Amino acid sequence: MTNKWNIPDWLEHEVRERDKVCVYCGVMFTPAQVSRRSAASWEHIINDAKIITRENIAPCCCGCNASKGQKQLSVWLQSKYCLIRGIGPATVAPIVKQALDSGL
Repeated sequence: MTNKWNIPDWLEHEVRERDKVCVYCGVMFTPAQVSRRSAASWEHIINDAKIITRENIAPCCCGCNASKGQKQLSVWLQSKYCLIRGIGPATVAPIVKQALDSGL
């Protein structure tokens, strides 16, 4: 089975076990009813919805996801949003650091 984002169940389970907080800002996820901004959403670290791999799929908060949008990861990490929140290459989750190390 897959979810509505075409992420297979096994991969969704694996990624949810790996990432318990936003891979960018580290916020603990809340139910959308509590705060839409800190609710979990699926993120394609490389902005290509066809790349559904453990290296490219991660949960992030809706605030970070909305801010990043279609921006390249390295460009977004230099944005005002990230600067204000202290988000940078040294503070992101290992899966994001891995993407940065590969030249994104």
